[in-house]
Amino acid sequence: MRRSRRMGGFTLVEAIIVITITGILGGVVALFMRNSVENYVDSAARAEMTDVADLALRRISRELRLALPNSIVVANNQRTLQFLITSTGGRYIDVADAPPATLLPLDFNPATASLAFNMAGAAPTGRQAIVPGNFITVFNVGVAPANAYTGGNIARVAAVNGTLITLASNPFAVASPSMPSPTNRFQVVTGTVTYVCTPAAGGAGNLTRFVSPNILDGTGTGALGTGALLANMVSGCRFDYSVLANTNAALVGVTLGLARANGENINLVRQVHVDNTP
Repeated sequence: MRRSRRMGGFTLVEAIIVITITGILGGVVALFMRNSVENYVDSAARAEMTDVADLALRRISRELRLALPNSIVVANNQRTLQFLITSTGGRYIDVADAPPATLLPLDFNPATASLAFNMAGAAPTGRQAIVPGNFITVFNVGVAPANAYTGGNIARVAAVNGTLITLASNPFAVASPSMPSPTNRFQVVTGTVTYVCTPAAGGAGNLTRFVSPNILDGTGTGALGTGALLANMVSGCRFDYSVLANTNAALVGVTLGLARANGENINLVRQVHVDNTP
């Protein structure tokens, strides 16, 4: 009989050798790829944190430019930023303008003052429209009696009819001394905005925005209104407020640090110029 040909294949030893060589090659490749993968993951983490911090700082900067002049307050060891936010402004009809009987001035004389006055020009519309519940403030210099936080120069709007604005009260007429605007200007305040930062090690803190339709006390404490998370992963933060000498302007500095548990961290700093001309 003819002997059958031996069937070909791998022996166990050959298979073990191939597996060993493949493992060594895989380990070498992984060693070279590890740094690249780690760098990509770290870069993606830093980009995400930078995006979160940048969006938060943009939001704060945009709202600071709408702050009522001289209403910005930094409190709680520079961890709280509070201000009155405005929606629009305008000029009121003044007694010195000698207006016709159809136009009511904003009178600062307690003997003749009324609750209603006409604004000059067309009434704002859309998102800037003046509505009941808003506040009218005049010449806010930040000290009594012209301090909106203490109520000396701010009144709630009761009704609006075209350019005729009716107030719930007239504190302007009873202020002592009276503080009319040299340019007959007024601002419309919609409420109080407060940013509260609670940093924690390893990025366990938060930055929260609070908004209230009321005028708060200007201390950055107490009931702040409705809160919404603006940024997480907060490891550090700081608010600074510096009034520029001999000018009606100030600088607000915001420093925000974010971190992850793996040690990745970023710090962003932004300065916002604000106009304090009342």
